[in-house]
Amino acid sequence: MTLQENLEILSNLSHVTADMNYLVPMTERPRNYTFDPPAGVPRTNAEHEAHAVKIRDARPIADHVSLDANGFALLQHRSAVKDFFDDEEVRRVYYPEVERLVKQATGAYRVHIFDHTTRRRVPDAETQADAPRQPVRRVHIDHTARSGPQRVRDLLPDEAEELLMGRVQVINLWRPIKGPLQDSPLAVCDATTIHSDDLVPSDLVYPHRVGETYSVKYNPTHRWYYVPQMQTDEALLLKCSDTSTGVPARFTPHSAFTDPTAAVDAPPRESIEVRTLVFHRS
Repeated sequence: MTLQENLEILSNLSHVTADMNYLVPMTERPRNYTFDPPAGVPRTNAEHEAHAVKIRDARPIADHVSLDANGFALLQHRSAVKDFFDDEEVRRVYYPEVERLVKQATGAYRVHIFDHTTRRRVPDAETQADAPRQPVRRVHIDHTARSGPQRVRDLLPDEAEELLMGRVQVINLWRPIKGPLQDSPLAVCDATTIHSDDLVPSDLVYPHRVGETYSVKYNPTHRWYYVPQMQTDEALLLKCSDTSTGVPARFTPHSAFTDPTAAVDAPPRESIEVRTLVFHRS
């Protein structure tokens, strides 16, 4: 497809305009705690500012985007899972489904699923000690050029050095649990529209380890997409990191956002994301 054809497709896509919360440039290294920090220590030292961006409908270009070319892909898949909030059923039924999907999409010889997160948006969640995980409303990337390979060392220490001789990716599979989804949809940024200076390595502090993610600074070149009214038999593949330097898309920013076209009484978002390590021989 020629550049002119691409531009014509993009210009004809429907879109919404909504706020994305980007990192305010700072001199310190950004830090976020995943738990209540020590007394007197703020949960985060980072500030974010909203920028209005155009978020295009990804469905019409589903056949023209891919993980390596853009950092994301839209799949059709009906899961056999009955209750996504049943962790045992998710591991027993959904994990094998995800493994097959990721292998098929990437051509990888091995996929290692290392965790999953279910989210259910509830009002005033920050005031509730037992609130479920909430949609993340800041632009970020789950792993970095350093932390992607480090997860292999953490999770598969006996095999890590051999596995890291090949290409390694961290890929998430995200889907709504109830549809059509209107509340807090997930937006993804075309990874080829970001600049390396937009990505800021940031500490994600857990009780027993410190992970590294990318916070993201605003750049008007960023091109955003989402799937309006996303259904439960649709899923997004999202590339968080890739050790290959020979592909256009390696790190993909994403964030939940408020869709201005959503109904006032739209059901609160429920979603699940599964995180995988993806291994190629070269």
